[in-house]
Amino acid sequence: MTKQELFENIKRKKSFLCVGLDTDIKKIPEHLLREEDPIFAFNKAIIDATAEYCIAYKPNLAFYESMGVSGWIAFEKTINYITENYPDQFIIADAKRGDIGNTSSMYARTFFEELNIDSVTVAPYMGEDSVTPFLDYKGKWVILLALTSNKGSHDFQLTEDKDGERLFEKVLRKSQEWGNDEQMMYVVGATQGRAFEEIRQIVPNHFLLVPGVGAQGGSLTEVCKYGMNSTCGLIVNSSRAIIYADKTENFAAAAKEEARKVQEEMAEELKAIL
Repeated sequence: MTKQELFENIKRKKSFLCVGLDTDIKKIPEHLLREEDPIFAFNKAIIDATAEYCIAYKPNLAFYESMGVSGWIAFEKTINYITENYPDQFIIADAKRGDIGNTSSMYARTFFEELNIDSVTVAPYMGEDSVTPFLDYKGKWVILLALTSNKGSHDFQLTEDKDGERLFEKVLRKSQEWGNDEQMMYVVGATQGRAFEEIRQIVPNHFLLVPGVGAQGGSLTEVCKYGMNSTCGLIVNSSRAIIYADKTENFAAAAKEEARKVQEEMAEELKAIL
């Protein structure tokens, strides 16, 4: 999916919502445990209920890998279901990979060739040769960790060098030597607030994947005020607040309603650029 295609979907749906499929077997409604594949049954219902209100889905690999082979099967079935039934959805493999070059090449082959996923999250800590193998695939995206929403982000990401440049700023600047805004995005947590203003000074045209709205307490209004650009430039993820809105047999309807509420807020924010 190209950057322009992504923006066209945002304009058409008046939404930049990404639904995070952080599917935990211990949190899904109990009646689904009778299904042959409970994880996929849950995901399928959530996808069918929310697809009209979002432009992306982000399955988090940890929740599937924790189930072993059955989890990987559910993950692959989920990817195939989205691709076949909702081909306009941007799919993000939240895998946070990143290793020495030949290993990263294998990760890239997994997600971009075997699974044909649109994008994958990548950790930049090991530098250029751990990231560039993912950038060799035309039409695919690397989503590089920059400034995350967790408490521990302060341990390294905000540390300064002797010139006062913070580590996340170095990641933003250095990585632009490897790829451009047609193939690379950045993860910036919604809880970072005014930092979006500083980030936009360094990467004005890139899309940002923004977790932390909803259960983690990030403000959509603040994210849009400081982070939105002329092509929206934001993919805002919400996971738990949507997919676990209800634990009864009405879980899908509840997820749909929560997604609709977020989409309505986003439609208001998009009026500034559309």
